Amino acid sequence: MSKKGIYPFLRLQFERLPIDEQRRRAAEFETRLKPRRTVREFSPDPVPFELIEAALRIAGRAPSGANQQPWHFVVVSNPEIKRQIREAAESEERENYNRRFPDEWLQALAHLGTDWHKAFLEVAPYLIVVFREDYGIVPEAEGGQRKVKHYYVQESVGIACGFLIAALHWMGLASLTHTPSPMGFLSRLLKRPPNQKPYLLIPVGYPAAAAEVPDIPKKSLDEIVTVVG
Repeated sequence: MSKKGIYPFLRLQFERLPIDEQRRRAAEFETRLKPRRTVREFSPDPVPFELIEAALRIAGRAPSGANQQPWHFVVVSNPEIKRQIREAAESEERENYNRRFPDEWLQALAHLGTDWHKAFLEVAPYLIVVFREDYGIVPEAEGGQRKVKHYYVQESVGIACGFLIAALHWMGLASLTHTPSPMGFLSRLLKRPPNQKPYLLIPVGYPAAAAEVPDIPKKSLDEIVTVVG
């Protein structure tokens, strides 16, 4: 069957590894990722920006529906902007914890020890704000613009975030997946165009020297996997 489209097809670059090497890599990756934890206590120590750029390049390699790559990453290090983000996030979260969240949700969060205070938004040296692009904007020859619908946006951006979080951990950085709800204030503070909507806020840095995390287990493989064969 012939393959026709906008782009030419290239020979796949793929190295089929010996099984022992595959096992070694699988074990190494699992060993490195196993201690990865969500961190809410960050050190203000600076992080080389080249590490953030490398992690974002990796995130940008994620697969996406129709290769539309419907994501945009905004990296915030400006202290004043971080302060504004914290104030806006805490305002929403205060409402969530005091009024919006149902009892079931508060009970589910109780063992994590979280509340509306979000000091990490100012302490972490970088905030990576992930925006999803529900549609693209393509310039027209006559000077106008045309909207292009994006497909599988939520799924695609979720995969890119997974790549990003794994990359950050692999290079020795801590991160937090933060979703203050609603997140519209991020669009306003970061002056994003109307086709971009906030998806995830990821503080990034080194953990504080005395950082603590809840002693909570992960489900076993038997609990999360069903093999049909």
